[in-house]
Amino acid sequence: MPHRLEHEINHIIEKIEEDYGRGRDIDTIENFAHPQRDCIIKILNQIRNMIFPGYYNNENYRTYTVKNKLTMQLEDVLYYLSRQIAIVLKYVPEHAGKDEEALIVEGETVSLKFLNQLTKIRELIQTDLQAAYDGDPAAFNKPEIIFSYPGLYAIMVNRIAHELYLLGVPLIPRIMTEYAHTVTGIDIHPGATLGKYFCIDHGTGIVVGETAVIGDHVKMYQGVTIGALSTRGGQKLHGKKRHPTIEDHVTIYAGASILGGDTVIGHDSVIGGNAFITSSIPSHTKVSIKTQELEYKQGDRDATEMVQSQEW
Repeated sequence: MPHRLEHEINHIIEKIEEDYGRGRDIDTIENFAHPQRDCIIKILNQIRNMIFPGYYNNENYRTYTVKNKLTMQLEDVLYYLSRQIAIVLKYVPEHAGKDEEALIVEGETVSLKFLNQLTKIRELIQTDLQAAYDGDPAAFNKPEIIFSYPGLYAIMVNRIAHELYLLGVPLIPRIMTEYAHTVTGIDIHPGATLGKYFCIDHGTGIVVGETAVIGDHVKMYQGVTIGALSTRGGQKLHGKKRHPTIEDHVTIYAGASILGGDTVIGHDSVIGGNAFITSSIPSHTKVSIKTQELEYKQGDRDATEMVQSQEW
């Protein structure tokens, strides 16, 4: 390495090391005190493999029976998940000060409680798969949906993360759903409650907030926001109902925004595209925006009347 470059590199290293010592949140250097995102993503993939046993495989496994394959997957998830949970439990005041062994035991206990919910999660995902197939004439078959539909993947990740959220596990559920957000463009907070037969069509740009409650047989298109009316209160709003409730058999079309913790969309309602709603809607209601007038110009000519009369 040229002496000039070596000198410059050493100067930069000294500068960055000095910057690390400023005591800010970003300066913390405790590599084993925080959860490992890559490990959590691998755990998520293993759980997906157990949910869809005939669709995804781990190439590292060589097994001849379903039981052997499931045993290896389950033990892997239990081992790694319990240790990741042990790490994040340090953030919870009631576990502060516990030694490593006690945290791992607690992590194993929580992991086992979660794994006992896998059959429940699978049953819910079967309903979501059915809803996606029934509601999409473009779907060739159900394997196509399992392998390629971002909506089903985002819902699956939420159902996994939601169970961990209910068990009081910090950080890990959010890492899972934000990973799904990264790969699908669908942002569902792990605290959101999703009913059966939930269908997301296309999905890009959907946002569902932490305290949202989604009923059964709800269908949602791209660009929908189920959000808070205001977040000006910041942390003072933590734990309060900030997001809407969507009752059963509701369809929400593309670009609609439904905001506010007191907002309830009554069952069997239809919310049209680009609607902006901040108050409750009665059951069996159709909400739509009045058709906007379009203006057409062809060069210097006003072509609106020509279009309307179909002469253009």
